[in-house]
Amino acid sequence: MVAFGKYLQRKQIEEWSGYYINYKLMKKKVKQYAEQIQVGSQHPRHVLKDFSRMLDTQIEKTVLFMLEQQGLLSGRLATLRETHDAILEQPDISRIVELRESYRDVGRDLLQLLVFVELNAIGLRKILKKFDKRFGYRFADYYVKTRADHPYSQLQQVFKHVGVGAVVGAISRNLHELQENEGSFYSIYDQPVLPLQDPVVEALKTAVDKLTHSTNFLNFLAQHALIMQDDLQTPSEDTIDERTYHFNSLLLNLGNTFLYMVNTYIIVPTADDYSMSLGAAATVCGVVIGSMAVAQVFSSVYFSAWSNKSYFKPLVFSSIALFIGNLMYALAYDANSIALLLLGRLCCGLGSARAVNRRYISDCVPLRIRMQASAGFVSASALGMACGPALAGLLQIKFKIYKLTFNQSTLPGWVMAVAWLFYLVWLCISFREPLRDTEEQEEQERSNPNETTSMTDREDNIRVEEGLRKPLLITSGIKLEEDEEECDESEESPEDSRRPANSFGDAYRLLTPSVKVPSSVLRNHSDKYMIMMVLIRDRRILGILEVHLTEISVLLYGFGLQVQLLIYFMLKYAMEILLSESSVITSYYFSWTTSSVAIFLACLGLTVLPINILVGSYISNMFEDRQILLTSEIIVFIGILFSFNLFVPYTVPQYVISGLVMFVAAEVLEGVNLSLLSRVMSSRLSKGTYNGGLLSTEAGTLARVVADATITLGGYLGRGHLLNATLLPSLVICIGSIVATCCTYNSLY
Repeated sequence: MVAFGKYLQRKQIEEWSGYYINYKLMKKKVKQYAEQIQVGSQHPRHVLKDFSRMLDTQIEKTVLFMLEQQGLLSGRLATLRETHDAILEQPDISRIVELRESYRDVGRDLLQLLVFVELNAIGLRKILKKFDKRFGYRFADYYVKTRADHPYSQLQQVFKHVGVGAVVGAISRNLHELQENEGSFYSIYDQPVLPLQDPVVEALKTAVDKLTHSTNFLNFLAQHALIMQDDLQTPSEDTIDERTYHFNSLLLNLGNTFLYMVNTYIIVPTADDYSMSLGAAATVCGVVIGSMAVAQVFSSVYFSAWSNKSYFKPLVFSSIALFIGNLMYALAYDANSIALLLLGRLCCGLGSARAVNRRYISDCVPLRIRMQASAGFVSASALGMACGPALAGLLQIKFKIYKLTFNQSTLPGWVMAVAWLFYLVWLCISFREPLRDTEEQEEQERSNPNETTSMTDREDNIRVEEGLRKPLLITSGIKLEEDEEECDESEESPEDSRRPANSFGDAYRLLTPSVKVPSSVLRNHSDKYMIMMVLIRDRRILGILEVHLTEISVLLYGFGLQVQLLIYFMLKYAMEILLSESSVITSYYFSWTTSSVAIFLACLGLTVLPINILVGSYISNMFEDRQILLTSEIIVFIGILFSFNLFVPYTVPQYVISGLVMFVAAEVLEGVNLSLLSRVMSSRLSKGTYNGGLLSTEAGTLARVVADATITLGGYLGRGHLLNATLLPSLVICIGSIVATCCTYNSLY
């Protein structure tokens, strides 16, 4: 394990050594402060003031040097521009090639400057983390909050990178002008959507995006899938062999995702009618719809484990299980068996291969298109959610062949059985199992420097890029180390940091990083009281406080990630209540037909992509994610509150408007919440059986199970009380999530 101070010294450019932050000095200062406070020679407020002044000085030194280097690069670009204009008047191939290489040299120097900024950002984040750990304060929150937007703060220069953007823009435009365009008269501004092919420009754009966390619709949508990268790599460092990537196999995975979502929601408009035709109450539709989710809770785990060995076999099993399940669902009508109906839905849930779909994209799709593939996964899910009810609305016919009945209740089962049969045939013909290296082959690759990067270089690349992936001053999801004195707060060893979680317990521990306040800090009762007040004020204390005569051990659990999972549970619960009971509620209050319910649900599903375009392209660039998160929760709360049937007759506008507000706000909330989760989850949750995607799937599936069970239990009160009985738990959970968000608001970066 390499200490960050030594790593910084090794990676820094020698000519710039005097302009990096003095990490070693600040580390010694933190230790000195601890000793002074311990003996009572320094007041904590003086320590905070002195340390803040030191950080301001170090950041100012770094930022001024960065601006100076930007000025030098701008001067070089201005000189090259004069040559550029002369060449355009009298074209010369050799001079054009030379000029393009000169622009690339400026781009490479700018990349060095970005690495300079990144290394200083890592050092700043680490020293703030060390300070908070040593003293039990939330100094990082205070420092970022007071400096980020202050007009005299140098920290905002590091955040915004205005000068860097201008230099990147100049290099990009000039290189584009020098490209061979086959006689086209269009400029870069006439065709802004065309990708720039120059690798230097692409590398610059990637580096700036990682530093600033600039977002767009495609990136925002891709984050919904929680398909994270275990190691940050640029496209040139992609470890997936292009020869093993198979486009048809990717399409088959996305097709499985689409068909499964269609299968999930195609029965929603008719589940109550089907239940009543078999002699059950209409509210049993909650059990019918939810039984698929119950089986999915278990199937997600074994499918995720199965995908460690194969992708083809799990998909074949999934198709067969869904084919059989839909046949059972369709035959239950003629068999007059509610048990067969439920068994069919359980069998469909056992065929849920979403974990395999995620793993395939994460493990087998090259990095250069992984974001597009992740966005495709989310889009396929959203499209399936909209197509399911719409398809049910079209199946309003009735006929009989021999003893088999085909009507609006059974046709969803028959149609999906045929769809899965065709999919199974396509799968067997077109799917290509990706190659999996044996341990011997991997060992040979590691030992061959001509074919693969050495482990040392990979470790260097991981650490160099680490600061570009994370927010500059991330304060949530940080693994707090237990080293005390001279042991540096370096990250886990490369082997540990890449080892996947082996159980749900391991995964949960990665979601709940803990820190033990050392007993040396708690020397007397006043110290104990001070630490307790700090913890209670920051609302981070949870668990057990063990008081001994000589020491107190305080265990802190990071609330941030659990709150985000609670939010995810809440929004999935509210959405499932709205969707699953829609047919029962609308038929009772408004006498809607199956077609009317199908149109309403399809319209709700069609809002998913437009809302994500709006949030990903515009709203996320204007507001912080945590601001959007809290606002969306409040709007969901308003939508739930407005849905209650209290003192006035329930009307169609009230139901439609409240449902639309609730659903749209929940969609915005889901996107922002998963965007935050994807940034702060441990890299160890990006691979293995118990990965981040599996955790989110389990949380969402559990929410659906609880919601559908609530609908069935609420049915015992009568259909007239079902609406309020199911909305009340949604309201309570929503209030809890809002309170939890407010308590951890400062940690949601």
